[in-house]
Amino acid sequence: MKLSVFTVVTPDFTPEELAAAAKEAGLDGIEWRFKEVPEEAKGEKPSFWRNNLCSIDPKASDEEIARFDRAAKENGLESLSVTPYLTAGDLEATERVLQVAQKLGAKMIRVGVPGYNRSKNYNELFDVAVRYLEGVEPLAKKYGVKCLVETHHHTITPSAGLAHRLVSKFDPNHIGVLFDPGNMIHEGYENFRMGLELLGPYLAHVHMKNTGWKKTELRADGSQAWTSYWEPNLEGVVDWKQVIEDLKSVGYDGYIGVEDFSGKYGSKELLVQFAKEVRALLA
Repeated sequence: MKLSVFTVVTPDFTPEELAAAAKEAGLDGIEWRFKEVPEEAKGEKPSFWRNNLCSIDPKASDEEIARFDRAAKENGLESLSVTPYLTAGDLEATERVLQVAQKLGAKMIRVGVPGYNRSKNYNELFDVAVRYLEGVEPLAKKYGVKCLVETHHHTITPSAGLAHRLVSKFDPNHIGVLFDPGNMIHEGYENFRMGLELLGPYLAHVHMKNTGWKKTELRADGSQAWTSYWEPNLEGVVDWKQVIEDLKSVGYDGYIGVEDFSGKYGSKELLVQFAKEVRALLA
């Protein structure tokens, strides 16, 4: 298996700084965050989801996109993915991401999935997602870039089982699943190996992060409330040693990408620690 970094977790690095640090840490690839930085955020301290200095603006020119390509190639790294925040149904925005991915030689992008918050019926949202992927699949084939649905809490694909239900009618050469066990601790937990066995050829990428749960207040009725939060990769509920064994058991030989939101490490140390931890688990 190879190692990558999703640049959402290195917000204080420029593309050149990120690529150099990733090379030094022994990583193999980069997943470029694809999102504009709000104008009012540009003077703020760098952060994961606002003033992220390692993001491709959706309106970026070819010259600006080439900067990210150079940063990766000059450090011997693969531009693995262009990872946006798409809305299910927005084929125009999806095609734009695919165009940028093709220019960077990236193998995959993440596509949109409807959120779920009890306000709309799951079955209606599922139909929206299917119609969207019916439009996405020919675009993926046209650009030669695989489109991935992520296992993510607060969406209609929080688990491997529900992600598989959505993608199973499509060609796994073009539509796949980004498996994120850390997200599945927030919501969507299943036995990881069972989920990986179910996904089969749809398993396309893996994100590494971790999650914990803690008690909060007592509710008015006396029952205990709990909340989930981010933990460092080897300190949360996900047993990554077991997950690595499970990935090996299904013959997975793709990338594991770091997406640690715990804030325990600075960007450079995070990459070094991630590489050290995963290489030890793989050995």
